[in-house]
Amino acid sequence: MRSPKLAALELRRFGRGRLPRAALVALLLLPLLYGALYLWSFWDPYGRLDKIPVALVNDDEGAKAAGKRIAAGDDITKGLYDSDTFQWHEVDSAQAEQGVEDGRYYLSLTMPKDFSRRIASSSGDAPETGALQVRTNDANNYIVGQISRTVFSEVRSAASTHASRSFLDKIFISFSDIHDATRKAADGADDLRDGIGKAEKGSADLADGLAEARKGSGDLTRGLARLDRGAGDLESGSRQVADGTRRLADRVDGAADQVLPFLRDNKKAIGDTARLVSDSAAGVRRHLDDLVRLAPTARKGAHAGSDLLAAVYDRRCARAPLDDPACPDLKKAMTAAADVATVSDDLDTLVEGGNGDLAAMDRQLATLQAQSAALARHAPTLDRDVERAVAQIDRLDEGAGRLADGARTLHAGLGTAAAGAGRLDSGVGRLESGAQELRSGLYRLADGSGRLAGGLHDGVAKIPDYGTKARDQRTGVMADPVRLASRSLHEAPNYGTGFAPYFIPLSLWVGAMVAYMLIAPLNRRALAVGASSWRVTLAGWLPVAALGLLQVAALMSVLHWALGLQMLHAAGTIGFLCLVTACFAAIVQWLNARFGAAGRILVLALLMLQLTSAGGTYPVQTSPGFFNAIHPYLPMSYVVEALRRLISGGGLGPVWQACAVLAAFTAAALALTALTARRRQVWTLDRLHPELSL
Repeated sequence: MRSPKLAALELRRFGRGRLPRAALVALLLLPLLYGALYLWSFWDPYGRLDKIPVALVNDDEGAKAAGKRIAAGDDITKGLYDSDTFQWHEVDSAQAEQGVEDGRYYLSLTMPKDFSRRIASSSGDAPETGALQVRTNDANNYIVGQISRTVFSEVRSAASTHASRSFLDKIFISFSDIHDATRKAADGADDLRDGIGKAEKGSADLADGLAEARKGSGDLTRGLARLDRGAGDLESGSRQVADGTRRLADRVDGAADQVLPFLRDNKKAIGDTARLVSDSAAGVRRHLDDLVRLAPTARKGAHAGSDLLAAVYDRRCARAPLDDPACPDLKKAMTAAADVATVSDDLDTLVEGGNGDLAAMDRQLATLQAQSAALARHAPTLDRDVERAVAQIDRLDEGAGRLADGARTLHAGLGTAAAGAGRLDSGVGRLESGAQELRSGLYRLADGSGRLAGGLHDGVAKIPDYGTKARDQRTGVMADPVRLASRSLHEAPNYGTGFAPYFIPLSLWVGAMVAYMLIAPLNRRALAVGASSWRVTLAGWLPVAALGLLQVAALMSVLHWALGLQMLHAAGTIGFLCLVTACFAAIVQWLNARFGAAGRILVLALLMLQLTSAGGTYPVQTSPGFFNAIHPYLPMSYVVEALRRLISGGGLGPVWQACAVLAAFTAAALALTALTARRRQVWTLDRLHPELSL
């Protein structure tokens, strides 16, 4: 009989009565207990966190910062109620503590009374951190404690971000204030630079003016020195003049005493004499013209007479005896005539070449004539004029005395002025040096103020001035500068989908294990008739494999249509699970066929080893080394990895690898079962009387 017929006969046994049929139905539905019920029980636990009762204690008293009231506790409480993260029960501290202790609340969250004050302190001189107090009780539920740490970490992050935003907002506002103040300082620096520039120009003008003043003070000093020397000469001269006028006054006064009586008594004779002199001078001036006209004629006549007498003398006396009485007189006459001729020559020469002298004489005679005439006119009042002159000389003497005294005072004053001018010149020199230093300092100050103004303007350009929108944007970024930009390549929509690759093979293994509790691993009829070991093996394997296919269909139908499991590769998942159930059936068959009753224990033990090393919950790397060591050698490890790719997505390399591994396990298990079947065709005492029977 062929193996399929033997398998069909084996399955037909379950239709002979109610109990066998019930057993068959239970066998088909058994994987649902492990697969569907387990997955259903925690299909989406994070979606039902709002059913977990948690105590909320808000003792926060609030605080004030920058004139505004802060109530961080109220803000967090409102945010927690809006988040629907837990079933919040707002109670006091004692109720929360007792509730967590007796299990009424899984945990509690407390905001202390100084919570807002500590948060507001971030803008003060002594910033403090605000603490959210969480109380858990692992005796109530360990997983809830783990979940709460994640949830409250987000709450803490949100609270810290809120506090940071307030603090950073003040910083950015301060930036704006600093920007405005720096801009004002820059404008002031511009004004300072302009003012210093004007002061620098003024200092240059001052220095130039002081240089001119120094030159002027030097000229003044030298001029006063000359004036001082001149005043000394003036003092000396005025004293001499005063002494002279004194002597003159004394003499004039003495002479006046003698002259005035004479003048009073003889003023008529003086007038007549003066008129006579004036008339005589006028007569001489009238005859000067005749002298000029007659001088040449007189010269000619004088020479003619001189020549004539000389000729007479020669004729008469040249050969005359020495005792001629007439010759001496004639000689005298000749000599006198020669002298007259000489005089006439001189007169003629004077007249011809001395017209200028005669003109001067004429002017002098005119002056003498005028003065004599004036004297004649004033002769009647000459005594009174002399008296006035004497009085004037006396006044001159008195004035000369005062002049001498003034000259002495002037000399002393000019001496003092000269000394002061020297000190003035020295002071102006120092002022000039100081002005030059001031000019140099103001130049450096102007240059420095220019750099200061430029630096302040550069600083204004670099200091940010944020508006409300920009400030909100930047405070948001700086309060929470790092965001976790997570992206799941093949995200599982819920907890159940993530765990399905782990519980599905578990349920199929349990299904195969229970099936071989009801179906013999080796068909007894085939063994009895001496069928080949492969026929015996397949006759025992095919019924369970067929039941496994039905289990796969039932399980995946419930998971998909009842629980909502979505598979990216649905057909591939079903086909792969058929290979899985065939492999598991072959392995369980061999263990039961080879080890008998003990094989059932080995099947359960192998299940435990696979569950702990497959990495279905936590990565296998987090398990102890033993489980990491056996992980690559057990089929469920490959099944879990392949189902994750088929259900959630990803590369299909692990699927093909799992198919190859499962095919190898299936072939090896069937071969080992065939070898066991061959051995079982020989009866032994151990088979007749087994040591252990289940």
